Amino acid sequence: MTITELETPALLADQSIMEENAAVMKSITAGSRMRLFPHYKSHKCPMIAKKQMELGAGGITCAKLGEADDLVREGIPTVVIANQVVQSEKLPLLASLARRAHLTVCADDEENILALERAMAEGGGVLHVLVEYEVGMRRCGAESFEEVLRLAQLIGAQPHLSFHGIQAYAGQLSHEENGETRRREVLRIETEAARLKGYLEERGVLVPNVCGGSTGYAAEKPEDTVYTQLQAGSYLFMDSSYQRLNLPFRQALYVLTSVVSVKPDRVVVDCGVKTLTMDQHAPYFPAFPEAELSFSEEHTTIFTENSDLLPGDMLLCVPGHCCTTVNTFDRIHVIRGEDVLHVWPITSRGKAQ
Repeated sequence: MTITELETPALLADQSIMEENAAVMKSITAGSRMRLFPHYKSHKCPMIAKKQMELGAGGITCAKLGEADDLVREGIPTVVIANQVVQSEKLPLLASLARRAHLTVCADDEENILALERAMAEGGGVLHVLVEYEVGMRRCGAESFEEVLRLAQLIGAQPHLSFHGIQAYAGQLSHEENGETRRREVLRIETEAARLKGYLEERGVLVPNVCGGSTGYAAEKPEDTVYTQLQAGSYLFMDSSYQRLNLPFRQALYVLTSVVSVKPDRVVVDCGVKTLTMDQHAPYFPAFPEAELSFSEEHTTIFTENSDLLPGDMLLCVPGHCCTTVNTFDRIHVIRGEDVLHVWPITSRGKAQ
């Protein structure tokens, strides 16, 4: 099958470029203490997760319990949920997954830690817990060294929980376009995370891991980084937002779309906001890189004069945000040139629970 036979809009990923991007990321982590724990939220596809494990990933990071359930069902042995799971209705499944795989979850609240222990105690097994530390994103996380220590000691006192280290994700830097600012803040957070690790260990709390990181600043981590887990995901695909940072990764992900109407001053294609998502920088069309675009739910209008395109012709679109765009599709077509090599289901699409 070739891409010209696909119904559009269709999600494409170039296998050769994905392999190239994976090799670049491997070279970034080589020689450091970091091990790659790729983030599943970028592709939500178990086949890709398995390929990443085959290439040496230490485990797979995910965002939600539903994603972790998919990964464990597919035989991924080590899974990190880089978020808190607090809803009582979710805890039985969390405990069940922890008995079937090496499962890690984040926490920043004493009552949540005690609830995790109760859930694990019912069926036995051990759940690994990272204390999340706030490093400037102003989202989740303990906000002082003292609070991290108290939470880590509480985890360590529970018979069915194991303190796994610190989660310190600087998401506010992921798309920082000013390279000087990005490098300065990466170094500041490195220093703070190292101080926190030292603070805990001076008080008898061993810190096995410091976790976080992002595609946007993975290459700027110092060689002696304190981080042990790099939870990057978008490096495999890239998008128009990350392209602005001039990273050492190439664009592998595209939305294939069909022309549905041609006018003297515009071309209309069959992908719109419902397919492309608009939460970061806008998508663009490599064939018309400077064209003004107008997005509606099911269409995109490309303002270009006297195009030689015809209805039925196909165009490639570079997504603005790879992670949210992938989440709108049921399957990903892995291609080489115009040949479709594989069609892999995106089984965790829409799993927001």
